[in-house]
Amino acid sequence: MATDILRAQLPFALESTYWPQLGSLYHGKVRDVYSREDCLVLVSTDRLSAFDRVLCTLPFKGDLLNQLSVFWFQHTREWVPNHWLDSPDPCVSIVQKAQPFSVEFVVRGFLTGSLWRDYAEGKDAYGLGLPPGLLQNQRLEKPLLTPSTKAAAGEHDLPLPEKDVVASGRMSAKHFAQAKEAALALFEAGQALAAQRGLILVDTKYEFGLVGRKLLVIDEMHTPDSSRYWRGESYGERFSKGLPQEMLDKENLRRWLLEDMRFKGDGPPPAIPEDIRLRLAHSYLEAFSTLTGKPLPLAVGDVHARVENNLRGRGLL
Repeated sequence: MATDILRAQLPFALESTYWPQLGSLYHGKVRDVYSREDCLVLVSTDRLSAFDRVLCTLPFKGDLLNQLSVFWFQHTREWVPNHWLDSPDPCVSIVQKAQPFSVEFVVRGFLTGSLWRDYAEGKDAYGLGLPPGLLQNQRLEKPLLTPSTKAAAGEHDLPLPEKDVVASGRMSAKHFAQAKEAALALFEAGQALAAQRGLILVDTKYEFGLVGRKLLVIDEMHTPDSSRYWRGESYGERFSKGLPQEMLDKENLRRWLLEDMRFKGDGPPPAIPEDIRLRLAHSYLEAFSTLTGKPLPLAVGDVHARVENNLRGRGLL
């Protein structure tokens, strides 16, 4: 049933928006960001990116990312304040306007993904000094922060060792210390809730900004786009046998691109087949329902028209 709904929604996916009366527009990899006098309006589109390239769309992805971020923003506010104010549509959030830092705070609990690939090749881009003999997908002794630059759409994020974050002038030492503490606290809270729901929050990225002197977490939080999730019940056995983990996130697409298409982000990207898009959409929906305890509402239809109608109803258009 869900597959039929997802397939029917493919031609209605929200690829882009343009409402000049909503504010000045910036197109991110996934979000269309409208800047108003007193706030930002974030429209989470259905665009799907990997290796910093926009590749296609995923049905209901914008609704899912926005609503899951709202879920996490509400859940973690007692640990770290965030920018979320309201959501006039399932894929739209009104947020406080903050001065963002050009740093992505990536927190990792396991040796996997790009960190594993670098480790296996003897690279230490973050200056972590990991000991020899570690295995792929091994749980790290403690979560590690591996910052990166925040690149513009179409460009690649680059590793940024902790010592270089302040030295590069991207943040003051005070703000970096605050953001690092906040990122680790959010990751701990995220791992705890995910574990209660039978999932492992493997790694994720956070972004921060300032409103006056107040540090806020911004952008998104703990979504399958910005995080890795593994099924907890199968982790131990699969790790002991050296098998790939069962993933509910965008790493499914990255693995297909790397292993089947030999694509690492350079050159023309391959077309993403419908079956790959639908399988990934299923994994995103499973992550959402498992974490929130309720399924994502799915209604086939024109997302652009729905959003425009809801924004108009709120007096934003």
